[in-house]
Amino acid sequence: MEKLSDKFIWKSLKEGDLNAFSILFESYYPKLHSYGLKISKDTAMTEDTLQDFFLYVYEHRENLSDLDVIAPYLFTSYKRFLLKVMKKNEKLTYTDAPDETFVDLKFTAEELMTNQETTSFKNKNLSILLNKLPKRQREVVYLKYYSGLKAAEISEIMGINYQSVANTLHKAIKSLKEEISILKLFN
Repeated sequence: MEKLSDKFIWKSLKEGDLNAFSILFESYYPKLHSYGLKISKDTAMTEDTLQDFFLYVYEHRENLSDLDVIAPYLFTSYKRFLLKVMKKNEKLTYTDAPDETFVDLKFTAEELMTNQETTSFKNKNLSILLNKLPKRQREVVYLKYYSGLKAAEISEIMGINYQSVANTLHKAIKSLKEEISILKLFN
């Protein structure tokens, strides 16, 4: 079966098609769950808010804007939805610092693991290095390499321009390369 376009799925969802909603839910739930867990660090809260979020999307489908690409909308909207719930539950405090608009994601070795033990060792070191990156860089790396989003989509999700995404990603990779070079000196 051919993959349906985002535009078609979204249009069908807006018209009340439950199959389109099911496709949307099945396609994005795992990615949004993983992203939400990174933000909230609370499985129950992530699952509850994600279900509430999808319910909200379906109930308000007629008022949603037309979309050609779904991922940026879902990631951005869910992030806002989750942060709002967290703030309401007083599990998150906002400050005036501009860096606080970026979520503090942490990478785990399990996310990077494969079957080989040497790869596991490298992944544990990589997770340490990734967690040393500033919040903004970690979020861009996560959205790019772990959620498979394009720079333009990341730009929409994070509310920064395309060039900032590219620059942030470049700085993150450069920093990781430098850290890896330093580690190689001691091995």
